[in-house]
Amino acid sequence: MEGKILTNQRELEKLERRRPQRFDLIAGNVCLDFVNTLDDRHTQQPKELLKTYVDLARFGEDTGVLRATQVDTLFERSYTNAEAAQASLLRGRELRESIHDVFWATINQRPVPPVALADLNSFAQAAARHMQLVPIKSGFAWTFDTRLDFDTVLWPIARAAADLLASDQLNYVRACSSKTCEWFFLDSSKNHHRRWCDMTRCGNRAKVSRFYARQKKER
Repeated sequence: MEGKILTNQRELEKLERRRPQRFDLIAGNVCLDFVNTLDDRHTQQPKELLKTYVDLARFGEDTGVLRATQVDTLFERSYTNAEAAQASLLRGRELRESIHDVFWATINQRPVPPVALADLNSFAQAAARHMQLVPIKSGFAWTFDTRLDFDTVLWPIARAAADLLASDQLNYVRACSSKTCEWFFLDSSKNHHRRWCDMTRCGNRAKVSRFYARQKKER
């Protein structure tokens, strides 16, 4: 019987991973990855990666905020209750921009916009209403309630943003040095001198640009 249970668990885990990852998760914190779902933010043509509620749910799946089975249920509900799903998507974008504005001000040592902080506080407080303590082997842990709501995906993101802002890791939140990128990330490098969101993306492009600039000067 035990072997059968373990086999079923493995089969379930395979099902949970059946969809390929859609989002680039390079930030080191779910709330910063969430900010990065508006790509090329500071250009004339920013790219919205959360075009539909399905995109929002898939972000939750990619980051582990939602299980694949939860995403399946939310997919179905989003088609039968499109208006509520769209409202949740808009709240998600509002949360994302609040997180961005607060961290952007912090990164650039500017005053935090009061409206953005108030919005983030509101989302964090709403998330807290869905948290509960549960016993675990070594004591207790916080978890979110099991009720599945369109906003379920937003609760852990809001909580992650609040926790990061109140932590000693705040000083290590960076924006990519590429002016056409400026994705957020948590600098966990040994010396905390990381400049790029990802060396295979912006870091390599910067190196190539500097190389060609030097070549041009030498001619």
